[in-house]
Amino acid sequence: MNILKMMANTGLAVLAIATVAGCNNNGGTTKNADTASTAAVVKPVPGSPVKLDSSKRYIYLTLDDSPQPPGTVNCKNVFRAEGIKATFFSVGFNQVGPFKKRLIDSIRNGYPQFLLANHSFSHGFNDKYSKFYAPANTDSALNDFLKNEKELGVPVKIIRLPGNNTWAFNGNIQGQKANTELVKKLDAMGYQIVGWDLEWGQQGKKKEPRESAEEMVKRINQKFEDGSTNQQNAIVILSHDRLFEKKQFADSLSRFIDLLKADKRNVFETIDHYPGMQKK
Repeated sequence: MNILKMMANTGLAVLAIATVAGCNNNGGTTKNADTASTAAVVKPVPGSPVKLDSSKRYIYLTLDDSPQPPGTVNCKNVFRAEGIKATFFSVGFNQVGPFKKRLIDSIRNGYPQFLLANHSFSHGFNDKYSKFYAPANTDSALNDFLKNEKELGVPVKIIRLPGNNTWAFNGNIQGQKANTELVKKLDAMGYQIVGWDLEWGQQGKKKEPRESAEEMVKRINQKFEDGSTNQQNAIVILSHDRLFEKKQFADSLSRFIDLLKADKRNVFETIDHYPGMQKK
């Protein structure tokens, strides 16, 4: 009788083990689950759309002229420490030497936190803007953007014109150079041109920000309250990497972000998620 009881108990134990094993194996279910789990964390692609919350205020921090170390490095370090997103509009002829190339690579590979975008190869023929935007040089200027896209491996068709606050996307063109042939050609080719709502400017010829962190936040809040941004509930802020070379100004950038983060309505995003500009 005891033997039969032991056999019965053993049978139940074997059945239980077999059931667990069957659940774990299930014709390769575990492997499939692991594959599905891996697929769930696939890195997003630059330009892929996100849903924006109408109750939030979206902050688009954009830095022009990178790579400009140590400013670019300081900006990246601050953004990483603060856990916020930003866009770098980069210039090809500034990418000189292996260190600067690695810096651009780190921005490109840093998505979704960082987005690499196009600011022309020569920065408008080395700041000769009247020549860059002249009708006779339209093709040369266009090729300058195309060269930059190729040289830097820019992953999105998003441009900021050097020295120029113009917007163009989805057939809507406005700003300083709205009627130039270059802008019309870029728009027709599917490029999106981003201007800015507010600039954190440079103090004369010094490589330092003109305004304090507190003043910039005050101006941002005023822009939102006035409804004077290009798109509702969104503000594009222009600055330059080089302004944050010194520790005291990198600290000011951190302070600026902390003040903005204190308002729970504020969300930091990359420029490929700007309202009205996202690909459907």
